[in-house]
Amino acid sequence: MRIAFAQLNLVIGDFDKNVAAILSRIRKAKEEKARLVVFPELAVCGYPPLDFLEFGDFLRRSQDAIQQLAKECHGIAAIVGGPSPNPVPEGKNLFNSAYVLDGGSIVSIINKSLLPTYDVFDEYRYFEPGKGNSCIEIDGVKIALTVCEDLWNEGEDPLYTAYPMDALVNEKPALMINIAASPFDYDHAEERLRVLKKNVQKYKLPLLYVNHVGAQTELLFDGGSLALNGNGEVAFTLDYFKEDFSVLTLDNGNWKPGSKDTSSQKLPGSKIRRIHDGLVMGIRDYFGKLGFSKAILGLSGGIDSAVVTALAAEALGPGNVKVLLMPSEFSSKHSVDDSVELAGRLGISYETLSIKEVYQQYLRTLAPEFKGQPFNIAEENLQARIRGMLLMALCNKFGYILLNTSNKSEAAVGYGTLYGDMCGGLSVIGDVYKTEVYELARYINRSKEMIPENILVKPPSAELRPGQLDSDSLPDYSILDKILYQYIELRKGPSEIIAAGFDEALVKRVLRLVNTNEHKRYQTPPMLRVSPKAFGLGRRMPIVGRYLS
Repeated sequence: MRIAFAQLNLVIGDFDKNVAAILSRIRKAKEEKARLVVFPELAVCGYPPLDFLEFGDFLRRSQDAIQQLAKECHGIAAIVGGPSPNPVPEGKNLFNSAYVLDGGSIVSIINKSLLPTYDVFDEYRYFEPGKGNSCIEIDGVKIALTVCEDLWNEGEDPLYTAYPMDALVNEKPALMINIAASPFDYDHAEERLRVLKKNVQKYKLPLLYVNHVGAQTELLFDGGSLALNGNGEVAFTLDYFKEDFSVLTLDNGNWKPGSKDTSSQKLPGSKIRRIHDGLVMGIRDYFGKLGFSKAILGLSGGIDSAVVTALAAEALGPGNVKVLLMPSEFSSKHSVDDSVELAGRLGISYETLSIKEVYQQYLRTLAPEFKGQPFNIAEENLQARIRGMLLMALCNKFGYILLNTSNKSEAAVGYGTLYGDMCGGLSVIGDVYKTEVYELARYINRSKEMIPENILVKPPSAELRPGQLDSDSLPDYSILDKILYQYIELRKGPSEIIAAGFDEALVKRVLRLVNTNEHKRYQTPPMLRVSPKAFGLGRRMPIVGRYLS
């Protein structure tokens, strides 16, 4: 059987665009003599639709879209993900389903059984678990069709007593197909492949796995759809971070010609390359799907704003990125010079708006209230808020989206100013630790020095008071980031981190900063998710919790 699979960059709720994209691949598959074409989970409406699923009109349009696609399926069958109504009054109103379309109609609906409720997922809020699925059959070929987590298991989760494939394999299928919405993080490609291989080896069946690609606000989907032979070998992989399509032939448990295509078996490069490619895709899709084209940000001469500027220029094109240089009386000459040099190398426009006069006017206005008080964080934060105000003024006047340049290390410990440098429409590197930001800069400079070397080698500083350095307030980033990684990504408590060899006083100080600054992170823009545990959707912490006090 010739089977096509298509990973698409879909838009949540844009049924016209999504249907057009799916129809074009159905027609392409038919032209290439495929008998079946497979699309990702909830493809018809986009993933994750969240509370759109509570709108009756959204669900009606989903059903209309499925019917429209079914009419195209003559001489070819299609598997398309979409929500389906639950006809039984008990339980949730919807299933997360895989529709099988053939002969101009819906011939089968397979409902997802294992609904994820961890990290970024909350599917049980909307969907009823499916029960009693059977294999589908196309031209006499039995197929065990599952939806994402129904195959994403290792038979060891105590929450589940039965796994769909354990029942479906008894029907003696010739093939497994899994349609998925598997978000990206820099470790996930290996984990995904490991789990899928384990299923293939357990059930001794070839597998076709189809994933989403593209960004949905902070969630990134890397694609990487693949075909595995019955012995667990990777036969073919679609591209990462872009739409892709291929037609394969299944012959006696092996895929052809993919089984001979070793060039398509590679994982998506190094960790930093994956982060880079994911962030570029995330910026491009956030702007494109919102209908914006132009970005603005403040360029300080530091590493964070330099990296974000370079990523934005790559994602949107240099002509669609504008930066403001906003020196104060504390700004060093090299920061201004480095910023001008970076703008020139990237080919982006810049303007210089000094904040000295505005800052002094603020101080004069506040003088009666500040009388007798020493210079402290209040005066420092004024500068950041003035810069944020100027940037937002240009956003309102000219239709830019402001890109936030705070990194994960700063966001974790609250080293940022609310309504100042923490404002913006999108946080580009909010899930990238400071040490990784430097690695990103080196990667951006891999072929040509786009970011001036001086930006990479000078000590980081907010330049909000004379001689200020980040190290005045924070531990060295090489140590700080390791502690943060243990706490955030690995979810280790203070005693475990201390036992790993970190200084007790430092650990308690850092973790206290993380917890007491949760209120700031609740007010930050969405952060593009590249790690296994990011702030935002996947990390829900109480603002006033005292677990580590």
